[in-house]
Amino acid sequence: MQDNALELFEVFIRSKRGLDHKHVGSLHSEDHAQALEYARDVYTRRSEGVSIWVVKSADICASQEDDAEDFFDPNDDKPYRHATYYVLPDAVNNM
Repeated sequence: MQDNALELFEVFIRSKRGLDHKHVGSLHSEDHAQALEYARDVYTRRSEGVSIWVVKSADICASQEDDAEDFFDPNDDKPYRHATYYVLPDAVNNM
């Protein structure tokens, strides 16, 4: 098998039930099933996790740090998107 036939996968592990999955690394594999097995063997040797996600790196779409100012614009020109824009009736006093 040639190395260029392998795809790059990102590996996420959840260490305990109820916690978030955390990115722990990357690996090369032929498919998702093999990537899960590799991830288990490489990243959970000492029972560090209860759940594993593997995602093809090519399927991940991410924002760029250089675009953060425009991408995360607070939309101050649209005040209706903020909870403070709305007046609550007196009957709703515990919100």
